[in-house]
Amino acid sequence: MAVQSEPDYSLFTAQEIEFVAEDELIEIVPNMRMDPLNLICGDFGPFLPQIAAQVPLWLAVALKKRGKCTIRPPEWMSVEKLTHVLEAERDSEREFQSLPFHYVEISRLLFDHARDDIPDGYMVRSLTEDIRDVRFHKVQSSLESFDGRTSAVQIKSLSAMEVNIVRPFVARALQSFQKLDSLLPDTDSMPNNQPQQADKAAKGRRVLRGR
Repeated sequence: MAVQSEPDYSLFTAQEIEFVAEDELIEIVPNMRMDPLNLICGDFGPFLPQIAAQVPLWLAVALKKRGKCTIRPPEWMSVEKLTHVLEAERDSEREFQSLPFHYVEISRLLFDHARDDIPDGYMVRSLTEDIRDVRFHKVQSSLESFDGRTSAVQIKSLSAMEVNIVRPFVARALQSFQKLDSLLPDTDSMPNNQPQQADKAAKGRRVLRGR
């Protein structure tokens, strides 16, 4: 593999971020009996009918596809909670509301594989998309304030997808600012010869006296 001369700030793909999000825990309600599963990421089960259990999202989706469980959406995926978040996002131009780091990926996976388990699914999807659009617009507005004096950026409560979009731009922008600073002369360290030259010139002049 060739070694790159500059840091690689390429974006992760949506599929890669979704793969990471699949390790998030979610609650299911099994409709079968199954012994505990001893996995690398932890032990889950035993599973009993109608007894809620927490499992990784990828396992919940796999069981759902086989008709072995229903999935309980997270508490934040309700019309009431999402409406409150959307209103707060619109009211604040700079601050971001606290949401799960992988809220975009979790909601997408549940809409794709467990739509029938989400109460008011149409409204929940619409609110989630509106929240995402408002937050992306706020991210863009925050980045417009960049200038040559920016040395660090702090934006709280961003999600994984939002960080993935912001990180390459911020890294390249800060690197460009640093390069420009290195090309500019350091005025503080430059010797101040102008006063000395002015004194010498004054001494060398003929003093004109009035007659």
